[in-house]
Amino acid sequence: MAEKSGEYKGKATMEKITSLAKRRGFVFQSSEIYGGQGGAWDYGPLGVALKNRIQAAWWKEMTQLQDDVVGLDAAILMHPRVWEASGHVENFTDPLVDCKKCNARFREDMIPPENIETRKCPECGGELTATRKFNLMFKTHIGAAEDSASVVYLRPETAQGIYVNYKNIIQSNRMKIPFGIAQAGKAFRNEIVTKNFIFRTCEFEQLEMQFFVKPGSDEKWFDEWRARRWAYYEKLGVLMDSLRWHRHGADELAHYAKDAYDIEYLFPMGWRELEGVHNRSDFDLKRHAEFSGKDMQYIDQDAGNERYIPYIIETSAGLTRALLMLLCDAYDEEKVADKGNEDDWRTVMRFHPNVAPITVAVLPLMKKDGLAELAENLRADLREDFSTDYDQSGAIGRRYRRQDEAGTPFCVTVDYQTKEDGTVTLRLRDSMEQTRVPTAGLAARLRDEIKAYKRAESGKV
Repeated sequence: MAEKSGEYKGKATMEKITSLAKRRGFVFQSSEIYGGQGGAWDYGPLGVALKNRIQAAWWKEMTQLQDDVVGLDAAILMHPRVWEASGHVENFTDPLVDCKKCNARFREDMIPPENIETRKCPECGGELTATRKFNLMFKTHIGAAEDSASVVYLRPETAQGIYVNYKNIIQSNRMKIPFGIAQAGKAFRNEIVTKNFIFRTCEFEQLEMQFFVKPGSDEKWFDEWRARRWAYYEKLGVLMDSLRWHRHGADELAHYAKDAYDIEYLFPMGWRELEGVHNRSDFDLKRHAEFSGKDMQYIDQDAGNERYIPYIIETSAGLTRALLMLLCDAYDEEKVADKGNEDDWRTVMRFHPNVAPITVAVLPLMKKDGLAELAENLRADLREDFSTDYDQSGAIGRRYRRQDEAGTPFCVTVDYQTKEDGTVTLRLRDSMEQTRVPTAGLAARLRDEIKAYKRAESGKV
């Protein structure tokens, strides 16, 4: 794939996204009434719904739609030797420097080269301290005594829980190589610098899959999983011109990696990693065999009981980072009419219906004359199959605008004609087109619209 420029042409800015996120209940600052907790965020009603639907879409893609991938939910607290074997105790560090004048703290690799050479602070010009290593793992204790024997770590990644369970899953589920194990779960990193809203935080959720293959077939499977993960974002309705591949150079490769690519997204702050696809070789299983004393070899009964340590192809994404990507990608500002009113604009979140926090909103035209009761009954019928909302407050146009900002793809209005012929007005978010639909066939119509959904360009249908 050809390299793409870094010029951002979207309508979202981080200021607009953070404002909308709080206003509409997507994301709040953690412990805000106490001044906030850096590196931590709370997900409001729309945010947790969006997050859960992104995770569900990923889980379906990686397990339900794959014959050779199964799921796992490993514990956050693991034996401390796991992190010695993985290299995290020794290698999971960032280069840290401080400014002696303004006390600002930086990752050295994020400071402009000219400031590194002069050892001057990029913020105030003060003198920088010498570089020191800073381990990113959160350390705590388990049990009553706080001594070296009680030390445990909050996991900085979910992958190691998969590796230490790989033999259990082979034996209990009769898995044969090639096969994968998928896991979604919390991870924790004591980041030196947390910024760009929820892009880099201390507490986050990962979506990881480890695919075990026979040595020698790893390059084929590496290419295969790159293709599968790229296609996934197309299914999510992401603007594909905002995605690109970045291959790690020799100086970027992690100590365990044979090859690595990142899918990068063009955020308002520039190209940033969205998901990594890595060929981890046999490093991880060999290390756990060494540190645990357990045999991690796979016995290939289909090849005369041949024994080998599998290679691992990893796909690794951040759930909350994917949420930020979709907020930025879906954000649009559109002039909705040309009647001499230059201020007649709407903000609309163009989420794919499969991940939108609300699928359909039911709106009675009026609260009176039995319309509210009809609308409430209709919502009760729909909520079994769809994520729904009900809104009867304010003019119908304002209610449409609120649902546009929430990213609701379908609005259903119950009006006086509904009482006469049993039809409702179905409004499509992207085009704002309105049609009459019988309530008896509404659920089927919504399913057809979701299945056929294709995101249009801004202002076009």
